[in-house]
Amino acid sequence: MDTLSGTSAPATAGQAVYGLRQPSSALVRAVLAFAAGAAVAASFAPLNLWPLAVLCPALLMWLWQDATPREAARLGFCFNAATFTAGTYWLYISIHGFGAAPIWLAFVLMLGLVGIMGLYHAALGYACARWLPQGGAVRWLVALPASWLLVEWWRGWFLSGFSWLSLGYSQTDSWLAGFAPVIGVYGISALLLVSAGALVALVLGTRRTRLIAATALIVPWLVGAALRQVSWTHVSGAPVSVAVIQGAIPQEQKWLDSNQDTTLKLYQSLTEQAFRVGGVGLIVWPESAPAGVANDLVPYLDNLYGEARAHHAALVLGVLRAESAAGKDGDSETRYYNSILAMDDTVSWYDKSHLVPFAEFFPVPHFVRSWLRLMSLPHSDFTPGAAEQPPLPAAHLQLGATICYEDAYGSSMLPVLRRADALVNVTNDAWFGHSTARYQHFQIVRMRALEAGRYLVRAANDGISAVVGPHGEILARAPEFQPVVLVSKIVPLRGLTPYAVGGNWLIVCLAAMALAYGLWLRQCRDRPDVEPSP
Repeated sequence: MDTLSGTSAPATAGQAVYGLRQPSSALVRAVLAFAAGAAVAASFAPLNLWPLAVLCPALLMWLWQDATPREAARLGFCFNAATFTAGTYWLYISIHGFGAAPIWLAFVLMLGLVGIMGLYHAALGYACARWLPQGGAVRWLVALPASWLLVEWWRGWFLSGFSWLSLGYSQTDSWLAGFAPVIGVYGISALLLVSAGALVALVLGTRRTRLIAATALIVPWLVGAALRQVSWTHVSGAPVSVAVIQGAIPQEQKWLDSNQDTTLKLYQSLTEQAFRVGGVGLIVWPESAPAGVANDLVPYLDNLYGEARAHHAALVLGVLRAESAAGKDGDSETRYYNSILAMDDTVSWYDKSHLVPFAEFFPVPHFVRSWLRLMSLPHSDFTPGAAEQPPLPAAHLQLGATICYEDAYGSSMLPVLRRADALVNVTNDAWFGHSTARYQHFQIVRMRALEAGRYLVRAANDGISAVVGPHGEILARAPEFQPVVLVSKIVPLRGLTPYAVGGNWLIVCLAAMALAYGLWLRQCRDRPDVEPSP
């Protein structure tokens, strides 16, 4: 194959073609794709076998080589379906174990997600086999990584998006993490995919192609190592002592009316323990910590507010709130918000904007809601907050806030960084038991700290509660599944990282241009009267 154009050319001296023969059995190839897809899940936390994020995509790219569009679609489906089967099995725990949905419904919803994710890569495999060059550096190092990256980005926002298990998240502890504040998580995904394509080129390419591939494989990792030493933001104030309150209320007990007083007393006791530490300026509770609506907890919250003011501390807590508003028919209706309440010199709110489908809102017709109600399943919606909200003022900080899964939408957090000097995330990962979900989620929030170049305080109901530094480093981490007060310090930081300025558009536009170039070369190859230029 010609190195640059991907067109066929006779091998000459010094340009011998290397190759690795694929299994002749279609079943064996499908099993290999499925195994590689399942192994990708191990590249993420808690196993953190991050080299698999290069090796496994490389194996699928190799299996796609010379595959028919139909087989490429089948292999792509097997790969991604296996990734999400192994990587999101914990959905069953939340839907059936804690959500009390029937077993059949839990499996339908879980396998539905797996099937949809599989279809993304089925479409990718079909399109690559049908329209991309069949070999050469452009296919392996440019067009195929670009098309894969665009699909990953697309599923991260289409129909509210599901960016979980995006390849870049696996690299929070590798040298490539240095690219996070420059090109974000999708930029890291792109570099992983180029590295995967380089491995394929080393196996299948000519000597010249192999030289280009070796360079593409090595250079990004070296540059990433150098970038990890760069600080993109600057100190803008004095350090602030923070205390994270982790109540560790079991999920099956959290919302019981009979347990609410016990929950409130526990959080008050842990908060008083934080006061006794001395010098704590910011106290953070997890998502919906009081297990009730703020409107019904006014005396309790007023008492906390008074104690915090007496100890010169700010209190930031996750709590539900209700608000009366005019309905569509003109009648008054009550709207519920999943919110964060910040109590300092002023009282301010942040309302969750990105709600979780089938957990916080139900995009289903009325008759389905009626059935859910009859089955004693959740059926009502929260109201989303505004897409852009100001940071929360607390403890002389401006906190860019997110609630639970919102931290998976990195680009939506960028507007607040122009004013925020630290980040706070409150969550309740108790829905997923002792599964891998909590570790994957914590890896996502570490990526947000990397992209923003800011300290991040995370409070979770039973873990993982932690304080993360601007380079994604874990400064303090609470033991899981037990009540604890985690004390640490953060420093306010200002300035915008390159990623905070441009978001995902740079890497998405580059990928689109790379894909367009690959499609153009394939068109030229199919027209014998046109000779593609290097």
